[in-house]
Amino acid sequence: MGKILTRIMLTIVAAMALVACNTTGCIDNGSSLPLAGFYSSSTKSKITINSLTIGGVGAKNDSLIINKESASQAYLPFRADRDHVEYFIRYGQEGIDDDEHNDTIRFNYESFPYFASEECGAMFRYRIKSESHTSKFIKSVEIVDSLVTNVDFERIHIFFRTVETEN
Repeated sequence: MGKILTRIMLTIVAAMALVACNTTGCIDNGSSLPLAGFYSSSTKSKITINSLTIGGVGAKNDSLIINKESASQAYLPFRADRDHVEYFIRYGQEGIDDDEHNDTIRFNYESFPYFASEECGAMFRYRIKSESHTSKFIKSVEIVDSLVTNVDFERIHIFFRTVETEN
């Protein structure tokens, strides 16, 4: 009975060692991209904004993150060679679809290289130091976690002014 138990234990330990030594330990998201979620300022609930366009201010080439789409969240990439980034938010709904209703949001941050693992290699991480925004339709911005890593969750909550309608 003791030999059988020993063999079973050795088999379990060997199987665990094989699983622990694989090369698929890297998370799919190899970049540190801050994810921003959109919320109603009045209800604090998640919202989807229709006909939304988000793009980089002063960015070269095509910097559109979202182009006239419905969205409840967006990745807002930071640049390792700068200490800030700024995005415009354009609303495509009738009556507010001109540039005078656009909002902008700016993030000030520090970047630092981070060696994740042999499988994942090196990447940049960011620490958000501050944010500022215009207030056309953005009521407030909450930084949930200032350390931006490659773990995929909403680090930024953007609260938009909304009007509740009866159905």
